Amino acid sequence: MIEASIHWLLSVLAVPEVGLTSVFLIALISATLLPLGSEPAVFAVVKANPDLFWPAILVATLGNTLGGAIDYGMGYAAKKAFHSERQTAWFRWLERFGPKTMLLAWLPGIGDPICTLAGWLRMPFWSSVFYMAVGKFLRYVFMTWALLSVTDGFGHWLATHMG
Repeated sequence: MIEASIHWLLSVLAVPEVGLTSVFLIALISATLLPLGSEPAVFAVVKANPDLFWPAILVATLGNTLGGAIDYGMGYAAKKAFHSERQTAWFRWLERFGPKTMLLAWLPGIGDPICTLAGWLRMPFWSSVFYMAVGKFLRYVFMTWALLSVTDGFGHWLATHMG
């Protein structure tokens, strides 16, 4: 039964009509502390339908920023439980540069914990979310453009050289 449910869910997420929904969900989940990359989903939707370049970028940015805001909330709530950790270098660095550090929220591996630490430090929420969104938006634009350029260029090169 579980296997059938998983196959059903995967088939629903693969349907072109819900491509942007899939992008949103994957971007949201990947922005939490769960290890999942959303760029391949954005790339797949855009590659299948180039007219969805900007909608896919915006939907991914929204989902990933919302995930970052969830990380922020987890950090905000966790502060009471781990007050002694406040003296680490990460905290001092984040306190020094403030919400602008959220521009780095797009970085793999450290971006999501930075969002969590921002909540822990109780940085201004809307400023943090704004900088998160800017960094994530720029990442999606660059990564999608780069993937499209590489795959299109490689396909053209391959077709040329293979006859």
